[in-house]
Amino acid sequence: MMTISECAAWLKKHDNYLILTHVRPDGDTLGSAALLCRMLRALGKAAHILKNPELTPKYAPLHQGLTADTAQEDHTLVAVDIAALELLPPAFSQLLGRIQLRIDHHAAATPFTPCSLVDPTAGACAEILYDLMAPLGLTLDKPMADALYTALSTDTGCFRYANTTAHSFLTAAACAQAGADLAGINLAMFDTNSLAKLRIQSWMIANARFCREGRGVVCAIPLAVEKEMAVTQDDMDNISGYPRTIEGVCLAATLRQLPDGRVKLSLRALPGYDAAAVCAKFGGGGHKGAAGATFATSLAEAAEKVMAALEEAL
Repeated sequence: MMTISECAAWLKKHDNYLILTHVRPDGDTLGSAALLCRMLRALGKAAHILKNPELTPKYAPLHQGLTADTAQEDHTLVAVDIAALELLPPAFSQLLGRIQLRIDHHAAATPFTPCSLVDPTAGACAEILYDLMAPLGLTLDKPMADALYTALSTDTGCFRYANTTAHSFLTAAACAQAGADLAGINLAMFDTNSLAKLRIQSWMIANARFCREGRGVVCAIPLAVEKEMAVTQDDMDNISGYPRTIEGVCLAATLRQLPDGRVKLSLRALPGYDAAAVCAKFGGGGHKGAAGATFATSLAEAAEKVMAALEEAL
């Protein structure tokens, strides 16, 4: 486990970087990858992001001009915002054992690299990268700030989630000072919804199952419903946070069928409840406020298991 200064020295020592993002990539892993890539290039290093096959149009501009299609033997591999090997995209499976450094902010994580820089107090992985800039002798510019603010704002729910800290706000202030397009990013990430997204949200509420006097909710979304409503991955981005907004809900579980037949659980929790502890029962993990797990069962069976776990936790 490295300190900030030790990681900065490590990054200066190596070269020819290839940065990895996680499956079903969100704003933090994608923004962190773009930020780290630009930081390394500012140091004079060769750096690229390995193209994630699940990158969506919403986030694609972040990686424009930064990606590589394949990994080469001489690449130095770095994972950002990846808590466990299971979160690597299947297309990256041939890279197992070659990843040298993991930069992450998940407390409940499974080590899979010889070197790690992990700070579970960070609201977003990108905050850790921002802290690396000073020891690396770097100054935040607008493209870096746009990537940093995208990562920071999306992982803190635009600074509304319990993982938001004073450091998160100070980092956001640095983004503003560097000229980040705060209004444009906020509009794209939080204030623009497609009709398909609004329809799937309506379906979730109509089909939600509650327990413990409404303190727990389970929304199980069949893949057929997603196809019928023609929702995209961008439409489903952060969809798991939606049922948590229902008044009185303390633990909100969203289950989605994956194309390969598995079921993905995303659990959101209010302060005082532990989403990671619930997901750990199913081999998953994450933060107290947000965690996940995967089931190799039917959607109905997974929903029953999760409902029982919420009943017990509440």
